[in-house]
Amino acid sequence: MLTSFLCPLVQHKPNCHHSHTLPTPQISGPLLPDLVNEISRLVSDHRYPHHDLELSLNPFSEQMSTNLVEQVLKRCKNLGLSAHRFFLWAKSIQGFQHSVESYTILMEILGSCKQFAILWDFLIEMRESCCCEIKSEIFWLIFKAYSRANLPDGAIRSFIRMDEFGMKPTTRDFDTLLYILCKRKHVKQAQQFFDQAKSRFLLTAKTYSILISGWGKIGDSGKACELFQAMLEQGCPVDLLAYNNLLEALCKGGHVGEATNVFHDMLSRRVEPDAFTYSIFIRTHCDANDMRAAFKVLDEMRRCDILPNVFTYNCIIKRLCLNENVEEAYQLLDEMISRGVKPDTWSYNAIQACHCDHSEVNRALRLLSRIEQDNCLPDRHTYNMVFKLLIRIGRFDKATEIWESMGDKKIYPSVSTYSVMIHGLCKKKGKLEEACKYFEMMIDEGIPPYVTTIELLRNRLLGLGLLDQIEILANKMRQSTSCSIQELANVMVGNRLAHNASRHDETDMESE
Repeated sequence: MLTSFLCPLVQHKPNCHHSHTLPTPQISGPLLPDLVNEISRLVSDHRYPHHDLELSLNPFSEQMSTNLVEQVLKRCKNLGLSAHRFFLWAKSIQGFQHSVESYTILMEILGSCKQFAILWDFLIEMRESCCCEIKSEIFWLIFKAYSRANLPDGAIRSFIRMDEFGMKPTTRDFDTLLYILCKRKHVKQAQQFFDQAKSRFLLTAKTYSILISGWGKIGDSGKACELFQAMLEQGCPVDLLAYNNLLEALCKGGHVGEATNVFHDMLSRRVEPDAFTYSIFIRTHCDANDMRAAFKVLDEMRRCDILPNVFTYNCIIKRLCLNENVEEAYQLLDEMISRGVKPDTWSYNAIQACHCDHSEVNRALRLLSRIEQDNCLPDRHTYNMVFKLLIRIGRFDKATEIWESMGDKKIYPSVSTYSVMIHGLCKKKGKLEEACKYFEMMIDEGIPPYVTTIELLRNRLLGLGLLDQIEILANKMRQSTSCSIQELANVMVGNRLAHNASRHDETDMESE
C-alpha cells in the first residue's frame, strides 16, 4: 500500500479553543478482539441511513480507545458510509480524541468506497476544526482513490485543490500524481497535465522516467522515445532509471534492435547497467522463446559479475520448463543457490508443474522434499499440483500421508486444495465416501466450498441414489457458523437459484 512508506499524513495540532481532553484509555488483552468483532458486526449490520447505528453503539462508549477504533475501521474498510458514522460517533464521546492513524484509515476507506463528496467534506472539516494538520501526502491517497476509480480527471483536480488547504504542490507531489496515473494506465491524461503544468516545476529525470515507463506499459514506445529526447533537450541529467524505462518500453514494443542501440548509447555516456537492465533483455528473449539470446545475456552478466535476482532466474527456468528442458532448469536452480540467490516457491513450482504434467511422480516427490530441505516453504499451488498428480495415478496413500504432514508444518489447506482432493476423488471409482469426508472437513473448518465442488459431489451422490447422504451434508452446512456456508446448503439440495441470489450479498468485512 502507498501509505506503507508515507510519513504521517495528518498531525494533531493544539485545539484552537485550548480545551482540555481526558487521556484516551487503551484496551488490550483478550477483550480487544471480542470488542472489535462485536462492534464491526454492528457497523456492518447498520449500513443504511435509516439504521440507528449511534444508538446501538452507545453501550460501548466507555470502552472506546484509539486502538479499538483503528481495528474496527480496518475491519470495516468496505463500509464507507457506516465507517464514517462510526468515526463521528466515537469523536463525539467526551474526552475521546482520534489518533492520526484513524484519520488516515478513514480517508482511505472513503476513497476506496468512492465516497468522494463525503471525503472532501471530511477534509474541509479537518481544515476548519484546527484539530489536525493536513500534510501533502494525504492528497496522494486521494490521487490513488480517484485513479483506481478510473477518474483520472478527479485526481488531477485534487492536485489543483491542494492550494485550498494551504499547500503549494512540489515537484514530489507532481511526480507522485503522474506515477499514480501511469500505474493505472491513465497515461494520456498524465501526459496532458504534464504538458500543461510542467513550467511550474523544476523537472528532473525522475519526472520524465515516470511518463516514459507509463507509455511503455501501454505499448507506445514512440511516445516514450519522444519524452526521452525531450529530456535530453531540456538538459536533464539522464540517469539509469530513465534508460531502464526506455529500454523496457522499446522491448515491450518489439523494438529489440533499437533497444540494443540505446543500451550501447548508455554505455558510451558512462551510465553503468545494473541487474534490472539485463533482466529487461532476458525477459524479452524468454517471451520470444529465444533461449540462445537469453543465455547470451546471462553469460554477459556473469562476465561482468552482475548477479541476476530471483525473478530473472525464474523467468528463464519457467521458459526452460515450458520447452521441457528440465535438466537445464535444475542446473540453473543449482547455480542460483551456489551464487547466493535464494530460490523462491515460484522457482520450484515451475519445475514441479513439468513433473506433474508428465506424471513423473518420483521426481515430483523428490522435488517436494528438496523444497523443504532448501528452507523454502511450499505453497498451496505446490501441494495442489502434487495432490492432483497422486490422485490421478491412484497413489491415495501417499496423498493422505502428505495431507497429514501439512498440518505438522502449520500449512493449512485452502478452498482450492480441498477442491483438488474432492474433485479428484469423485472421479475415482469407490472413493466417493472419502470425497465426502474431505468435504465435511472443509465445512468443519468454516471454509465455503466452490459451487462447482458442491454440484459435482451432489451429482455423484444423486447418481448412486444416496439421497440421505446429500441431506446429511446439507444439514451440516446449515449448522455451520459461516453464513456463506449456510447459504450454500441450498446448492447441495439442488436450489442453484437461491445460491445465485445470495452471491450478490457478500459480506463487506474482512474474514476473521
